[in-house]
Amino acid sequence: MTLYSVTTKVKTDLSKYDNSSYSTQASSIKKGCWYLLNILFLKNPLNPFTSLKVFFLKSFGAKVGKQVVIKPSVNIKYPWLLEIGHNVWIGENVWIDNLTKVIIQNNVVISQGAMLLTGSHNYTKPNFDLIVGEIILEEGVWIGAKSIVCPGVICKTHSVLAVNSVATKNLEPYFVYQGNPAEKKRERIIQ
Repeated sequence: MTLYSVTTKVKTDLSKYDNSSYSTQASSIKKGCWYLLNILFLKNPLNPFTSLKVFFLKSFGAKVGKQVVIKPSVNIKYPWLLEIGHNVWIGENVWIDNLTKVIIQNNVVISQGAMLLTGSHNYTKPNFDLIVGEIILEEGVWIGAKSIVCPGVICKTHSVLAVNSVATKNLEPYFVYQGNPAEKKRERIIQ
């Protein structure tokens, strides 16, 4: 049994949090305009029109391929940090919290309620430093419903993250991962 004194431990002090080294690569006006358009056209469950969503994403700097489907209630933090390939499906209530680049290659499916999280915090530091890491979803990846991809993760070609799983490290190509944290379960065989 380990005994320790709470008074000798360093404590978190969020009053010292300093996010000044992080840049969204956009002005406050651009971020504000995107915030409004995101609410009106992407997060809005009454807007089923993918073409309108793609138009606004491209207008704000996203690279979006052909035949992309974006369902209602999708939340995208910063389109200028987003690349989407061809034939991509993004399901209802997906949250792409891209504080840094997110690359979604061709033929990727992101199922309803999934989250791509590029940011976290260093819980070992008293000022809770921001940590960001790019996410790459390679060709043919399937992110299952209510699953989470954490900062810095690469989901290699045709890997699968099963329903309600959490990818904390890279997924190998053509394997199915499941659990929290996600573990390799079986090979993905496409016939």
